[in-house]
Amino acid sequence: MPTGAYLHLEDGLEERFRCAPGPGGWRYTSERSDGVRTDLVVDSRWRQIRVEVVTPSWWVRGGVTGPEVAWVRGDAEHGERASGFLTDSPGFLVAIAHSLRVAEQDEADVRLVRLSGPSLAALTATWRWRLAGTSAYQSETEPLPVAEYEITDLSTGERTAFHLAGDVVLAAPGIELTELESVPNFLV
Repeated sequence: MPTGAYLHLEDGLEERFRCAPGPGGWRYTSERSDGVRTDLVVDSRWRQIRVEVVTPSWWVRGGVTGPEVAWVRGDAEHGERASGFLTDSPGFLVAIAHSLRVAEQDEADVRLVRLSGPSLAALTATWRWRLAGTSAYQSETEPLPVAEYEITDLSTGERTAFHLAGDVVLAAPGIELTELESVPNFLV
C-alpha cells in the first residue's frame, strides 16, 4: 500500500497520502497541512463512486451516478453531466487516467467538475487527455513503467503534463513527490 507525501509547490503545502486497491476498486485518502482532506473511492472501472473533499470551512460529497456527477456542497445539491471530479490532489489524476484506458498516443476528451479554492467552487469543463508515451524508470528492484499524460484544457488551450507510475503520480505541474514508502500498485 503506497503511502507518502506530495509538496504543492505554489503554496508550500504538504499532502500526506495513502492509496490501495480494494475488493471492488481503489481508494485514495489524504490530508494536507492546511487541513484539506480528500477521500476518493473508485470502482473496478475507475469511476469515482464516492468523493469527499473537506476544507476548514466547506465540504463536498458526491460521486458518479450513471452519465452524471451528483454532489452536495454545504447544504445544496448539484448535478452535472460529467465523468467525475478534478481537484488539485494528485489522486484524481490517477483515477481519471486509469478510467480513460487510452492506448499510447491516443487521446480522449473528458468532461469533469473541477473543485477549486477554499470554497470548493465547482466549474464544469472539458479536457483532452493524451497518453504521450511510456518509459521505464530504473529502481532498486526492477524497472517501473512510467506513463506520461498530456492534458489540454479545451476552453483555454493550456497544456500540462504529468508522470504516472501505477497508482502514484511521480510529477505534475506544481506537485512534487517528496516521499514514497513502498512501490506503486500496478492495477491496470
